[in-house]
Amino acid sequence: MKLQKETESQRSRKHGKWYDDACGTAFALELVGERWSLLIVRELMFGGRRFSDLRGGLPGISAKVLTERLESLEAAGIVVRRQLPPPVSAQIYELTRWGYAADEAIMTLGRWAATSPNHDPTLPLSAASFMLSLRTMFNAGRAGSLATVAGVAIGREHFIVRVGEGKLLAERGEEASADFELAAPVASVLAAAVYGKVPFEALNEAGFAFTGDREAARRFIDCFNLPEKIV
Repeated sequence: MKLQKETESQRSRKHGKWYDDACGTAFALELVGERWSLLIVRELMFGGRRFSDLRGGLPGISAKVLTERLESLEAAGIVVRRQLPPPVSAQIYELTRWGYAADEAIMTLGRWAATSPNHDPTLPLSAASFMLSLRTMFNAGRAGSLATVAGVAIGREHFIVRVGEGKLLAERGEEASADFELAAPVASVLAAAVYGKVPFEALNEAGFAFTGDREAARRFIDCFNLPEKIV
């Protein structure tokens, strides 16, 4: 029996390659549904990263799989490669404008999954994952009139979080005039402080460090809670 020859249009078709389904949800899974793909997008939500940075944020991924996923995301128009100028002279991966637009979908998916009784918030977190969780779990109603600038240091990575007018903005960087700073060697320690409401002093042995306005920090932490479980 002679196999039907694949047409040029079938070879070049990007939508429908897995499911043959016009649904946008099906297309989204074709774009980022392979293992690790969506987490790579998550890691890039706060700016470009080197290959080694991505492996550091996703310790379970192999170099081969990371290379394959980055190539797929590039082909889909979600990620681009860029060469940094001297003296850095390093290649980084960045999200395209369309890639950054996935942030709302990722946060909505994360918020939904966190309502599962099987979600374990004590598992390890990357720095980008923790920072995206702040954007996801921020409660504007609880923030009220709070206006503050927080510094967040996770290992060697630094972020600035600004809260004001019921909104939260988070980005990479350092702010000398921050009202306070929360620092820890790994993100799970900060998660214990923010979501577990563990007293700062109880986390000192885990490497937690605090400087600045304690009352502002208390009000800041009060803006975050994990959603109730749906049983």
